[in-house]
Amino acid sequence: MELELVKGGLRAVVETYGGELVSFQDREGTEYIWSGDPAYWSGRNPILFPVIGALKDGTVMTEKGACRLARHGFARGMAFAAAELGEDFVTFELRDTRETLAAYPYPFRLQVTHRLTDSGFSTAYAVTNTGDAPMPFCLGGHTAYRCPLHEGERFEDYCLVFDEREDAPSIAVRPGGILGGYLDEPYLMGTDTIPLRHEIFDKADTLIFDGLRSRGVRLVHERTGHGVRVDLGGFPMLGIWTMPEKNAPYICIEPWQGCAAYEDETGRFEDKPHAVILAPGQTKTLQSTVEIV
Repeated sequence: MELELVKGGLRAVVETYGGELVSFQDREGTEYIWSGDPAYWSGRNPILFPVIGALKDGTVMTEKGACRLARHGFARGMAFAAAELGEDFVTFELRDTRETLAAYPYPFRLQVTHRLTDSGFSTAYAVTNTGDAPMPFCLGGHTAYRCPLHEGERFEDYCLVFDEREDAPSIAVRPGGILGGYLDEPYLMGTDTIPLRHEIFDKADTLIFDGLRSRGVRLVHERTGHGVRVDLGGFPMLGIWTMPEKNAPYICIEPWQGCAAYEDETGRFEDKPHAVILAPGQTKTLQSTVEIV
């Protein structure tokens, strides 16, 4: 079911299936969120929980046994309940089910609040351990932005501009989505800008950064400066992706708390980089904010 949010001429559409914000339009009617055209990629803004990316052999071990989870987890394919709804915000809620407990043996509550602001929107995630044992999880966003935004523009007219100059190698994606080592190409070394080119993603699949100094990144047209700024909030990792070999007209900017499996990881969920371990009754909150620039 789709619901509409409005605020001061801004408009958003949210979807109970997957708990996603699937449309955001400015006061001139410009759409910023990718349409989900399956010719390129049917996703739009999936929520990644309780894992991000791929696991080795689809499995990770915990104190309560093995978790067998598909890439990016199960939240993106489940129906959320609208727990609270206002004119300019909605709070979606997802709880454990018999099916989730079979794959991920932890009772939980995941609340996702999409809220329009004066110049964009925010998405806040609150994960609560409703069980009686420590609960490991990872969580991330996967928002796909239209690129280009306007007729007559090209993907290559846009760039990513970080708040600060960075010296950050990009973690390499190996076959099967497993991580290991770094890319040879220094996409974010001694600079704050990555010019967008489809060849980058044809070669690298995903640009993945850990521990950036910048707390925000802008997706902007190189000449006009028009686009969006994504504030990463407390998320420690960032993924940048578009479908390789497709010349796809979108780019995903993905704040992550956690990541896919590493080639040399222990196989224990608790040891995954940036995995959160929640005590019983504890809640972890994360938020990212998007502003028109």
